[in-house]
Amino acid sequence: MDLNSRPLAPFPYDLLPEVPTFSLTSQDFDADSPLPHKLLANGDNISPQLAWTGFPQETESFLLTCFDPDAPTPSGFWHWCVQDIPTEITNFDSGWGESDLLLPSTAFHSVNDAGTAAYYGPNPPENDRPHRYVFAVHALSVPTLELDDETSIAAVCFNALFHTIARATLTGTYQA
Repeated sequence: MDLNSRPLAPFPYDLLPEVPTFSLTSQDFDADSPLPHKLLANGDNISPQLAWTGFPQETESFLLTCFDPDAPTPSGFWHWCVQDIPTEITNFDSGWGESDLLLPSTAFHSVNDAGTAAYYGPNPPENDRPHRYVFAVHALSVPTLELDDETSIAAVCFNALFHTIARATLTGTYQA
């Protein structure tokens, strides 16, 4: 099967209502550039350093996600989700995605599509085209989504949609 014959998936946040943006950066990779070995599932599987600024003053919490819209599934692939990040946290150190024990304050992981409550690095099929890994920080109008760690990431994002007041994205790429 030639996976490269699939149509390119749309950018996932283009499908949602438009909201203001703010800045999301990483010391580990540049926008629209290949992700380094240390972030890959078959590398060191370490979550990237991320920092965000310029979000609305009325933000009450953040949601952090990483999504691969190019995975050969009808629903893409969720690599990472951290809920209930308090507003005083605007930087995630590299490696914080390993465990809830490393996360600050009330923040906690949801189970990703690899079945772990942690960061799961890029791991596309061999010989597939480059995949996009969209890291997103959602500024929310509520201090908590009142969901638990058993809630699927798709359901977390559905609930967050109604409380998202701004969003920042940073996309990296990888091809096996």
